[in-house]
Parts: sequence; structure tokens; C-alpha cells
Amino acid sequence: MRAIVQRVNQASVHVNGEIVGSIEKGLLVYLGVEAGDNQLDLDYTADKIVSLRIFEDAAGKMNLDVKQVDGKVLVISAFSLLADARKGRRPSFDRAAEPATARQWYDELVHRLRQADIKVETGTFKEHMNVCSDNDGPICILLDSRKLF
Repeated sequence: MRAIVQRVNQASVHVNGEIVGSIEKGLLVYLGVEAGDNQLDLDYTADKIVSLRIFEDAAGKMNLDVKQVDGKVLVISAFSLLADARKGRRPSFDRAAEPATARQWYDELVHRLRQADIKVETGTFKEHMNVCSDNDGPICILLDSRKLF
């Protein structure tokens, strides 16, 4: 499982011109599910999202997590995070999970974040989405449950 976690002042996602998800201060998470991902991948990714200390404390040090700042999370499905562009000019998406499997893990991640008492908004799975955000920092953290980077 791969994720890009961005600290944002606000973010929203639009499908067919309609806002389907919107948050103020919090995290914008793009999630890519890899073929073969399992419960350990989900556990790693969910725990990291919940506990990343990337919000500033009173001293200006990144020391607080999303719950400590009463932030929200907007989760966007992004199979393109599994793209392999090392050869040629057209990325390969062979490592991405099949849509039905990816949807199950995506839904489970959203469920886990909500269980952690975090307010979560989502995009619309397998739809063309326009995402708008005000990145704070900019702070962008890459996560890979298989720790490839």
C-alpha cells in the first residue's frame, strides 16, 4: 500500500462538478493499493496516517498528529501511485490491485481511520475526480507499507 499524506489547510474533491468530500485543517491522503496487499499493509498505513506527527506545536515544532489538532482526513483513491515509469514513456500499472480488491482495502482503511475517532471524508472510488487543496508547508509524506523507500 502506498500513500501520499499532505498536511492541508483545506481540501475538497469534485466529481462531475459536485463536491463529494471536503475538509478544513487536516490531511489529504492519496491511497494506492498494490496487488498482494494484506492486513499488515493496512495496519501499517492506517497507523502511520493516524500517528504522523506533522502538525506544529506551540513551539513551532512538528510534534502533533491529526487528532491532537482536531483535524480531518480526506482519502482519495489513486491507483497511479503504483505506476512504474522506469522503462519507456508510458507508465505501467501492473502492480496496482484489481479494482474490486482495491475498493475493499480502501473502504477498510477509511473504516479504520473512523474507528480511531477521526472525521473522514472521501472521494468517489473509480471515478474521475478533481481534487483541490491548500497544502500547508508544503508538507508531503510518502508512505509505502513494504518500505521500498
